[in-house]
Amino acid sequence: MTQLYVLFEHAAGYGIFKVKEFEEIGMLLPQVEASISDLSRFNSVVKLVGFSPFKSAVTALESINAISEGLLPEDLMHFIDITVPKSGKKEKVCLGVFDPKLGAAITESLGIQCNHVGAVPEILRGIRHHFPNLVKGFTSKSSAVAQLGLGHSYSRAKVKFNVNRVDNMIIQSIALLDQLDKDINTFAMRIREWYSYHFPELVKIVPENYMFAQLCKFIKNRKDLTQDSVEGLEEIVMDSSKAQAILDASRSSMGMEISPIDMINIEMFASRVIALADYRKQLSEYLKTKMGDIAPNLATLIGDLVGARLIARAGSLTNLAKYPSSTVQILGAEKALFRALKTRGNTPKYGLLFHSTFIGRAAVKNKGRISRYLANKCSIASRIDCFAEQPTNIFGNKLKQQVEDRLKFYETGDIPKKNIDVMKEALEEVQLATKTEKKKKKKRKSESNHVSNATNGSVAEETQNSDEPPKKKKKKSKKQSENQN
Repeated sequence: MTQLYVLFEHAAGYGIFKVKEFEEIGMLLPQVEASISDLSRFNSVVKLVGFSPFKSAVTALESINAISEGLLPEDLMHFIDITVPKSGKKEKVCLGVFDPKLGAAITESLGIQCNHVGAVPEILRGIRHHFPNLVKGFTSKSSAVAQLGLGHSYSRAKVKFNVNRVDNMIIQSIALLDQLDKDINTFAMRIREWYSYHFPELVKIVPENYMFAQLCKFIKNRKDLTQDSVEGLEEIVMDSSKAQAILDASRSSMGMEISPIDMINIEMFASRVIALADYRKQLSEYLKTKMGDIAPNLATLIGDLVGARLIARAGSLTNLAKYPSSTVQILGAEKALFRALKTRGNTPKYGLLFHSTFIGRAAVKNKGRISRYLANKCSIASRIDCFAEQPTNIFGNKLKQQVEDRLKFYETGDIPKKNIDVMKEALEEVQLATKTEKKKKKKRKSESNHVSNATNGSVAEETQNSDEPPKKKKKKSKKQSENQN
């Protein structure tokens, strides 16, 4: 005979319910599903044994955080130990739980057999539905208020993050950077086509998009160009021969005439394109600094853009650190992978890692091998960046040198160093760096204390010197008064 007890975690506390006629319930699962909506029928199945309310909102938050991680809180352990009877020879006790991880923790700590399948999920669903009616002193309104308050505090605790290490900013900035590249290219083609009606020879002289937009804004009407404009053209083009060629082409151009209103619109559009290109440069610098703060080893190994794209595709730096190197290798080539699996063709060798310089430098026969090796080093670098307490790029430099040595090994056959030896060297360098930083901090503190003491001493001397003259004055005033008398 088996007695079933069910543990229900609520925002207000823990409740343990005893289920009557467990074996019949297990056999008649459809009848249990039908009786959940009816309170009178459900009361005949489930009975409240004990309820342990939370003392405060802080304890409730600590308990739900522990349960979400699969840990057993102490107050819950004591409550289960007191409420649930021990299994005997004749009667065995089984505790129904919703989370299998929590069930494993209870079994390990208290030795109580736990179950999370069969009729247990349906019984827990019925308890959740009728909970305000099963516990005295509860109403549906108070239950909803408790759930809402705990839900807000739990979500707020999960959303909390370290301001200096936010990978969400990297994901948004790399997405914006890719969008800006597409938009700037589209707008540059549009302004080329638009301004070429008036000055078609300029495209052949200056093919760069950013420089072309600057020249459109500077030249405006080609007939206004004179010999005095060559200096301004040289500042933009950075070449005197090109500036003179632009002036000569403007005098013999085959372009059509343009009205002042059209020229104003072209100038405004060119200034917008220039502003977008300048903002793109600022955004790339911002992304470089953020990658240096959040993932310095990954950025040192494969570059800022490729590292940021890997983090964005994975969803976060933590997700990227959890991925195996085989997943990192083909990250970004999911369509090609599934197409190859469907057609039974060759699977892709690389995804986003193809944009790395290492794969471009490798020979055709070694591209797959170097991509697999590079993905291995990327997974190591992302794990170091994710779980290291102090960010440093020492490991990234060592991993990058390992990839360089592997490329040389494929070309010349020189055997590279072992990974364990390289990691030991990196750890020694990190320890030396931390020691030097501590020494620098101590020196700064001692210098600041010395400066403060010196300033205090000088202030004291000044006050003493400032006090002396009035004393002398007082003595003189006394002598004068005696002589007068």
